[in-house]
Amino acid sequence: MPPELLFPYKELDLNHIEFDRAAIAEVNPQSYEMSQLDAIVWHDLEKMMALGYKDITPNEFWVRGHIPGRPIMPGVIMVEAAAQLCSFFMKKIYGLDGFIGFSGIEKTRFRETVVPGDRLYLLGHIDRVRSRQFQGTVQGVVNDKMVFDTVISGMRV
Repeated sequence: MPPELLFPYKELDLNHIEFDRAAIAEVNPQSYEMSQLDAIVWHDLEKMMALGYKDITPNEFWVRGHIPGRPIMPGVIMVEAAAQLCSFFMKKIYGLDGFIGFSGIEKTRFRETVVPGDRLYLLGHIDRVRSRQFQGTVQGVVNDKMVFDTVISGMRV
C-alpha cells in the first residue's frame, strides 16, 4: 500500500505555472533529452514543499526502445525528474548557491507504469538541510495514483 500523499495537490491550481521550462533551465543544468521537469506549479518555502510536473510525450528519447510497442517510462528517469525537482527547489526557492549534485536515492518503490500521454506530477518535500547536503521525499502521481516514491539526497559540489 502506498504512503499518504505529502500534501493534497489536487486542492492547488494545477493550471497555474510559477516556473516554466525556461525558468527551470536557468537554474537546472540538464538540457535536451535530460530535462525532465516541465513546470513548477506551486511551492511553499516555509513547509519546504513543491509541486512540479513532466508531460510524457510520444517524442521522449526512451519511447522507441523502452519497450517497443509498449513504451514505459524508465524508473531511473522518474528518479531523475524527482532529483531535478529537489535541485530546483534548493537552488531557486531555498537559495542554495553553486552546483548541486545528486548524491543518493533510498526507499524507492515503483507502483504503476508511466506512458506517453501521462502527466507525471511530482510532489516534493525537503526533509533535511545541512550546510552542503539536503534530503527530500518525492512522490510521483499520475491519474490520482501514486506511481513511485523515493528519497533523494543531494549536495552542493
